[in-house]
Amino acid sequence: MSLDGLISEIARIRPLEVYGRVSSVQGLLVEVAGPVQEMSVGSRLSVTGFGGSQVSVEVVGFRGDNALCLPFGSMEGVRLGAKAAIVANAATVRPSSAWLGRVVNAFGEPIDGKGPIHQGTDEMPLRASPPQAAERTRVGGPIDLGVRVLNTFATCCRGQRMGIFAGSGVGKSVLLSMLARYTGCDVSVIGLVGERGREVQEFIEDDLGEEGLARSVVVVATSDESPLMRRQAAYLTLTVAEFFRDQSLDVLCLMDSVTRFAMAQREIGLSAGEPPTSKGYTPTVFSELPRLLERAGPGRASGGSITGLFTVLVDGDNHNEPVADAVRGILDGHIVMERAIAERGRYPAVNVLKSVSRTMPGCVEPEFRDMLRDAKRLMSTYTDMEELIRLGAYRKGTNPEVDQAIALNGPLERFLTQGKEENTSRYDGYRELAHLLESTVGLRYDHSGEFK
Repeated sequence: MSLDGLISEIARIRPLEVYGRVSSVQGLLVEVAGPVQEMSVGSRLSVTGFGGSQVSVEVVGFRGDNALCLPFGSMEGVRLGAKAAIVANAATVRPSSAWLGRVVNAFGEPIDGKGPIHQGTDEMPLRASPPQAAERTRVGGPIDLGVRVLNTFATCCRGQRMGIFAGSGVGKSVLLSMLARYTGCDVSVIGLVGERGREVQEFIEDDLGEEGLARSVVVVATSDESPLMRRQAAYLTLTVAEFFRDQSLDVLCLMDSVTRFAMAQREIGLSAGEPPTSKGYTPTVFSELPRLLERAGPGRASGGSITGLFTVLVDGDNHNEPVADAVRGILDGHIVMERAIAERGRYPAVNVLKSVSRTMPGCVEPEFRDMLRDAKRLMSTYTDMEELIRLGAYRKGTNPEVDQAIALNGPLERFLTQGKEENTSRYDGYRELAHLLESTVGLRYDHSGEFK
């Protein structure tokens, strides 16, 4: 350990041990009596269980003279009168560049079997406040995501925040893995919040791969872990992203999923006695969502940026359920994935007409705007007439624009289809789309020279 690290460790030693006693255990809720004036919401306590085992808990509220706590792990072995010592008054973590290529849990502890992980010297709060609006720079230029459908029809800028809205089993994880491998950024920070335990290793080895992992930090909290662990995994993901952003790096922050973060916060709120409001979600869910998501985005003038892509698991394919509706209002655009598109074998199953990037068309070069506008117009025309076309009720030659839309539909579907091993740059996508429109419907564009 370096001298700075040793000094930092010494500074964290508490000169006096302050503790209370467990006075009640109801389900997951633990009440601690004692010096509550020394505690605050977010304080960490260590409860001594049977046989000397230690259970970490966090203060989530107060009731009378007692602190209300929730555990990070199993409460087995905890009994009335058990000692509850205050460990820290605020949750902090010490990330470093050595975290690249590693998989950690919600506490920042390595879980990949590669040995200890080097901690940084500076503490960073897990629940940091977003930068002040007046201190932030504007979003940067277009960022290459490597995915054709997103590069062309939902162009994302450096420092932008986008939501990926989809039901279960529609291909969100595969799309995230493509973004992690192909996006033009310095570092990727990936948060798997409430993920299935079986899929974590598959995502890391098969989808992310060695090349993707080498420039990534993966934070994992599986669905069987406590709600505090799942919520903290989301906070840690943004904290690690902020660490690299403050080193003037362009960071890609991927989180799967915001919905499971909201569910974890709902469990915490209900346990603390909050009333359920919209579809069982407590008020703190809708106050914590902007505090979390606003931490991504462009940084200060002296720093880098965090480009955030957050998945939202829509309940029953209902894209207007409370969490999806709240997240859509916070972020700078939304990518909609639909089961019907996946069922006909087109992946990524992105509905172009329902997906919106709020930085378009300003981030797209003027020479490409007419091409993109015409493509979306013909896609919309086909969607409007699709029922009649499938029933055979439309007669060719009745409407020239519908004829163009029909001719374009098949080639465009093939254009939007992309395998997870395939990487397409933004300008390659423009070039392919221009050729497709020219060859199928005869539309031609003046691109003022060759594509870059």
